[in-house]
Amino acid sequence: MDHVLTLIAPQGALAPDAIAAARASLAAAGAATEAPGWLSAAEAADLAFAGITPEAADAAARAALAGQPVDLIAQPAEGRRKRLLIADMDSTIVTSETLDELAGFAGLKDRIAAITKRAMNGELDFESALRERVGMLAGLSVDALQRTWEATELMPGARELVATMRATGARCALVSGGFTFFTGRVAALVGFHEHHSNTLLEADGQLTGHVADPILGRNAKLATLRRLAAEEGIGLEATLAVGDGANDLDMIQAAGLGVAFRAKPVVAAAARARVEHADLRALLFAQGYRAEEFVVA
Repeated sequence: MDHVLTLIAPQGALAPDAIAAARASLAAAGAATEAPGWLSAAEAADLAFAGITPEAADAAARAALAGQPVDLIAQPAEGRRKRLLIADMDSTIVTSETLDELAGFAGLKDRIAAITKRAMNGELDFESALRERVGMLAGLSVDALQRTWEATELMPGARELVATMRATGARCALVSGGFTFFTGRVAALVGFHEHHSNTLLEADGQLTGHVADPILGRNAKLATLRRLAAEEGIGLEATLAVGDGANDLDMIQAAGLGVAFRAKPVVAAAARARVEHADLRALLFAQGYRAEEFVVA
């Protein structure tokens, strides 16, 4: 079989009936299938298939499982395990938008979060929106950065994703439209090889309201994906990119496996793969890793 459909649900939520329904839907669409193979009991399973495209398999299975908390990723079976991971940070590797949380210490969280939401859904130019939001924080004590960091939480599965891919030789990079204060700490905590982001400018213990040029935005994320793939001597088909916002969409669409993770509507609609229910371990299941192969950092 030259293709595989991976079904993933929150732990304990993937029922055999859901797998059977997905398999029947593929058969009805003209596919030949093999018996399912569990990657993690009641959590993730592979359905190998042939005879239809991944897009057709995805559409058929989604129709069959509509309303169920099951994520579906259809792709070629060959080359599933990727050699480069590029991950967004905010609302992807961490659960929050760190700029919004930082704004809370200036009494501006709701106001700035509203701008963030529009920018992440592609309604505003990312760079202009970033400058606007940072400008509103002029005069905020830099102590707020540490206080924001202390309240920041990792997305479930983040450590396992990076540790497992590192253990099998993949390069792992955090590429964020956020700020180096946070990306450096997240990269060290999770185990990324490197991090790329923006720099908040400060003077006399306060934020100046400015961000250093050039701003790392949508184009820069795509450029970083291409540059790191070239440095590794691999094609884009051997890369995995994950994010949730409009500034992630170009790199998601360019990667061999591009995943919209709990993403904004415009991103989820345009991405070839999306994860809406499971945690970041889903990206390992999508690559064919079994739960017992996961490295727990």
